[in-house]
Amino acid sequence: MIDEIRILIDADACPVKEEIYKVAFRYEVAAVIVSNSYLRIPQHPLLSRIVVSDGFDAADDWIADQANSKAVVITADILLADRCIKAGAMVIGPNGKLFTANMIGAAVATRAIMADLRAGGDIIGGPAPFAKADRSRFLSALDAALVQLKRK
Repeated sequence: MIDEIRILIDADACPVKEEIYKVAFRYEVAAVIVSNSYLRIPQHPLLSRIVVSDGFDAADDWIADQANSKAVVITADILLADRCIKAGAMVIGPNGKLFTANMIGAAVATRAIMADLRAGGDIIGGPAPFAKADRSRFLSALDAALVQLKRK
């Protein structure tokens, strides 16, 4: 199964799981839902669930270990995105933003700066609320990623 195209989902806080399922069914691509706790998923042969321990980064570690050039990883976690890109996977945020090798370094650096500011007590805004446009952008990005992988 590792040689087949598949979608790996960092699912605990993923707002687009239902959209992923629909796209997976349309393209007949397996989707693996990875979480720290049991999540209900539709019963379908293309969908599988992996529940990892609640250890720090357990889901990230599992996903990064499985990521390869045949995987599309769905995550908002910049550090996980970095690990998966290095493994050859395509990585898409739930807002439709495609993480690439050209931009991931700057994203990791920005994340570190923001963490330092928060640790210093600075009050800074978080990410923008998830919007309808994000959902649409995500669907387009996932479609494009799967088409690209199927053409390889």
